[in-house]
Amino acid sequence: MNNKIFFPTELLNRPIAERLAYFESFTVAHPKLREVFEILMRTISEPAGASFIFIYGASGVGKTTLRKRVEQKLLEKALPDLETDRGRIPVVGIEAVAPESRSFNWKDYYTRSLFALEEPLIDYKFDYGVRGIYRDSRGELVVESKVVAPALRRALESTLRHRHPDIFFIDEGQHLAKMSSGQKLQDQLDCLKSLANMTGILHCLIGTYELLTFRNLSGQLSRRSVDIHFPRYKLDNFDDVQAFKSVLLTFQCQMPVEKTPDLVPHWEYCYERTLGCIGILKNWLTRALKDALDEGANTVALKHLERRAWSVAQCQRMFQEIQEGERQLTETENDIKSLRASLGLGGETFTTSEEKPVTKTRKGRKVGQRKPKRDSVGLEPDAI
Repeated sequence: MNNKIFFPTELLNRPIAERLAYFESFTVAHPKLREVFEILMRTISEPAGASFIFIYGASGVGKTTLRKRVEQKLLEKALPDLETDRGRIPVVGIEAVAPESRSFNWKDYYTRSLFALEEPLIDYKFDYGVRGIYRDSRGELVVESKVVAPALRRALESTLRHRHPDIFFIDEGQHLAKMSSGQKLQDQLDCLKSLANMTGILHCLIGTYELLTFRNLSGQLSRRSVDIHFPRYKLDNFDDVQAFKSVLLTFQCQMPVEKTPDLVPHWEYCYERTLGCIGILKNWLTRALKDALDEGANTVALKHLERRAWSVAQCQRMFQEIQEGERQLTETENDIKSLRASLGLGGETFTTSEEKPVTKTRKGRKVGQRKPKRDSVGLEPDAI
């Protein structure tokens, strides 16, 4: 491994906090991130009657990075419009708070949404039309505790129409599913659906596979929603293995240490403890980097990774949840035959390339085994 430096060299003389901050902010536009990003951007551009977008994926697969990338792109596209429409916010989002009981707190949800939509630097203000919601002498939004949920909802509808974002993100969307009955789950989505319909604002729920609880609650919801799966990298796919190794290579080259780490030879161990999830890999490498910098090491070594690795028990638990989620999202040939039989269709079934993934292997080499040639430096970085 050569020791060519791919990060700003002045970082080597900066405090540990700055070096860590650089690495934490560095992201890689890896293949699966790019693929999901393009699908999401096309759907936002033309939802074709959809009110919802559901993005499912394992915890640590990179959903937060995806959301930030989309937010950045939408802001860039909206800049010319913002010159004439000063009251608009191109993209907005909140995190759904896990309920303390078995009932989701809609009053808290509406309040947080109102604050998220009130960018203080925007000069364009308006009257919410609700007593108890106003701006104080410093121009800051005030929502009195006495304001009831229906009034907060009306204020939110008005704000969404005025700010008119391209999309409203709800991160950790699985928290909305913390209910005690299927009927209440249906009520949750009906509430959001009516909010989306009345304001004309597309809503995107991002979450783990727990969000699949909302999937296909009704025929109407299925028709008005778009499902997007953010998959992890898998060992039974040659391209996935190569992409995972390339991401690891890119990350190690961006670690601000004197000697470039040589972690790629340990890629199987890295895969084992991250389950093929790039977000988990990034967090793990960040903690290992922190340990190396604290002890004054000139590089990040395998011992730093081992010290900060998730336990086998933790990995097994995460993998069980991932497998169950992936199973629910898999459409088998029997599923297709059942649908065709229900519709009265006969003959051959039609499958897509996604339903029958091609595994590229090489005779005489194990999946993931390196070819006898030099790798490229890595994937294209995408700092956000």
